[in-house]
Amino acid sequence: MLVIRFTRRGRRNDPSFKLVVTEQSNPVKGRFLEELGFYSPKMKTKNFAKERILYWVSKGAKLSKTVNNLLVGEGIIQGKKVKAWRPKKRSETEAPKKEKTAEAKKAEVVETKKSEAEPIAKDVEKKEEKVEEQPENQETPDLIKETAPEEPKEAAEKE
Repeated sequence: MLVIRFTRRGRRNDPSFKLVVTEQSNPVKGRFLEELGFYSPKMKTKNFAKERILYWVSKGAKLSKTVNNLLVGEGIIQGKKVKAWRPKKRSETEAPKKEKTAEAKKAEVVETKKSEAEPIAKDVEKKEEKVEEQPENQETPDLIKETAPEEPKEAAEKE
């Protein structure tokens, strides 16, 4: 069976496609009967041989879904666009695991916040214990600095 489809050409990250007529069993980058045009999505350029496309369709060639949508959009053929891609199917065992209820998600967020807060609370408690362990008679460095300049002034006044 003949099919009109794209074959990818171009470099890596720079795609361009040839619109070709080929046997469906041929590989995508394999032999083809005729080149009907090209499409470059990055440059947004298209060139299609309308008469040849209509000729091959009249001979019974089928269109790939992507080609069909592109040709309908260009107005070369009449019809509706078709869904060109399918979402991936989930296996029945994976689906329940991935779907969580809103309540379960909220509970998970609260638990993570609590677990993040626990180490911080422990650090604060350790700092408070260290402050309590310091003797009250010991002067802090701020008090030492304040008293140090006053002593020489008093000594100067006594003389």
